[in-house]
Amino acid sequence: MSWLACVTCAAVGLIAPSAATTPAACTGTAPIVCHYDVAPGNYDITATIGAGTGLAVEARRRIFTPGEAGTRSATVNVREPEGQPTGQGGTGTPGLTLSFDGTAPSVTRVTVRPAKKARVVYLAGDSTVCDQPVSPYTGWGQMITASVPRGVVVANYADSGESAGSFLADPALFPTMQPLIAPGDVVLIQFGHNDKTTTAEDYRANLTALLNGVREKHGFPILVTPTVRRLFAGTELNPTALHINSLGVDLPAEMRAVAATEGVPLIDLTAKSEALVESLGPAESSRLYLTLATDGVNDNTHFSEYGATRMAELVIDSLR
Repeated sequence: MSWLACVTCAAVGLIAPSAATTPAACTGTAPIVCHYDVAPGNYDITATIGAGTGLAVEARRRIFTPGEAGTRSATVNVREPEGQPTGQGGTGTPGLTLSFDGTAPSVTRVTVRPAKKARVVYLAGDSTVCDQPVSPYTGWGQMITASVPRGVVVANYADSGESAGSFLADPALFPTMQPLIAPGDVVLIQFGHNDKTTTAEDYRANLTALLNGVREKHGFPILVTPTVRRLFAGTELNPTALHINSLGVDLPAEMRAVAATEGVPLIDLTAKSEALVESLGPAESSRLYLTLATDGVNDNTHFSEYGATRMAELVIDSLR
């Protein structure tokens, strides 16, 4: 989809005298943390950084990874709460927080300007997608932010524990997100992990309701089949890993059918993540998820930062 590579946004005017800073106006050394008292909205940021300096914003959203010295720009979304919309894991700090990280981070100037014409990519999903405030849990939605150009901004409304039906019903979720959608905005929709007891009819109806809500605002919905769990039967993933639920409903197949019926694009992240996990095998694929040895917890559903990055790459590759 060419919009991902070509959209740009002009920004005018600093938001406040403090919007252009030097490290002296920030705190810490590794990371260097800069905070701006701004209202919820979208902002263009430009930073002049040293070699090996990366940037994460708000609830651990990766904006760029450590690399060469220079001036880097991005567009970021500010929400309250800054992480999960229902406040799970903490609500964060009002305003915009930038965290410059790396082995020896340095930053000499930061500007923050309102993004007047940003094109928004909204995310609707569960804990495998959401902005996880607390490490080591990481959603792939936190990582795709590093791959979108300035002028395109990711607004992640995914929330832990949500099914398609609960996302529709919770006032903090779709009822809050849907009025914000502007014509041409993109909405990625991934559900299935928490639809373990959902009938095929209800799952299809809930997905269709989400699609209709997006289209009502002249947005552009894209269905995303759920990421697999790391549950092997020999060298292949078992049915539970592939989201065959307790009623025998093949949730990814149902989503594919809804996409075909409704004429909307689909990213088959189930198939893509299945191929990735199975290609790595039972042992090596553990790096994608959370392990007792590395993370202090065994979890074959949720991702490490590395795993979330790999899943985000699958999503971004599908959007190009």
